[in-house]
Amino acid sequence: MTRIALIIPAQNEAGAIAEVLRAVPAGAVDEVVVVDNASDDGTGDVARAWGARVIREERPGYGNACRAGLRATEGFDVLVFLDGDRSDDPRDLPRILAPLLDGQADLVIGSRVLGRLEPGALPAHQRAGNRVATLLLRLLYDVRLSDIGSFRAIRRERLLALDMVHPTYGWPVEMVVKAAARHYRIVEVPITYHARIGVSKVGGTFRGSLRAGTTMFGAILRYRHGA
Repeated sequence: MTRIALIIPAQNEAGAIAEVLRAVPAGAVDEVVVVDNASDDGTGDVARAWGARVIREERPGYGNACRAGLRATEGFDVLVFLDGDRSDDPRDLPRILAPLLDGQADLVIGSRVLGRLEPGALPAHQRAGNRVATLLLRLLYDVRLSDIGSFRAIRRERLLALDMVHPTYGWPVEMVVKAAARHYRIVEVPITYHARIGVSKVGGTFRGSLRAGTTMFGAILRYRHGA
């Protein structure tokens, strides 16, 4: 029996996390783990009230939160990551999991570009940064993707083999680059992408977008040889 854990990194998402957890299809996963990433708004309390297992990661950073979720899910076979701001739609879980469970992929990434975008969900500057990142991946690694979204699924043993280390926004790119270096089969599936609840920590400001973009592009170059 394949055991599946859903990991949701969340920093100050008290206004959104209940809607995210409510949308998880019954029976789609065996456990939901919310990683409360140094929140000060009660995110963990809300998630716990909705039945999630909550762990606390005091070191801020998306990658730190994802690694905390990885450490907390020993004994699970498949891990799914999605954001806690309601932008990713948990109802797409069966679609994300299908290629992995059918043995057709080693890493499945939900593509916002190929799927349905809610108006305002992906601002122009984020689209532009995404296009540059996917172009670099194609030129440097011969990986053809339309998107580097955070909604993804991978077998736990495969993820452990990647030796993930990036503490912040470079985590999703690091996973793709290292997976490509190890010749993992990377498959995209279209997903629905909503306008997030609240102000985005990444795309909500020009400074945040610039910082995240610089981090992502740096990660593409840094992990070129799987280091």
